[in-house]
Amino acid sequence: MRLIIVDGLDGVGKDTQAQLIKKRYEEKGDKVVIRSHPESDNFFGRKAKKALLRQGKLNKLKAAVFYMLDVLRSIRKYYRNKEIDTLIMVRYLVGTAYLPERLAKVSYHFFLGFVPTSKYMFFLDAPPEAMLRRVSDRDEKEMFETHSEFVKVRKKALLLVKNWNIIDTSGSIDQTFSRIKKILNQIDSS
Repeated sequence: MRLIIVDGLDGVGKDTQAQLIKKRYEEKGDKVVIRSHPESDNFFGRKAKKALLRQGKLNKLKAAVFYMLDVLRSIRKYYRNKEIDTLIMVRYLVGTAYLPERLAKVSYHFFLGFVPTSKYMFFLDAPPEAMLRRVSDRDEKEMFETHSEFVKVRKKALLLVKNWNIIDTSGSIDQTFSRIKKILNQIDSS
């Protein structure tokens, strides 16, 4: 099974790019599943989303814990499923960057020991101003969707994902997908 991870902060285009990656592999004949966390099809995902829509330190902690439980549930249910050729996990490990700085690094490395990784790990990045602009028209605002939170969390996230494929999403959707597709082609042919 090919495991593709598409991660990044809100407003960088994770779900859009995951759909384009899915289409690419389906056109090659793959059975593709996308898990975009937090998912609404289970208790952990619903609790994570509920906490994200509230404020305060306790809700930040709840959001991170339930988010990781949602990811672990997806791994248990879909990873190594013989009927799936490509599993795309959206919002995977970088959710730990929303925790306080010291805890973020420890949590990231802790969960890194429990979750599968691959060569197909993409961190989508954009300047905080671009992320804020992209989420401004959403009906529901999450606690981390402010300029100051984007700046703070982005800084922690970039320290965590040093060995990932980091993709600048400041340009168009097509420009971003072109960069991702180039890396997918290189990995697929190696």
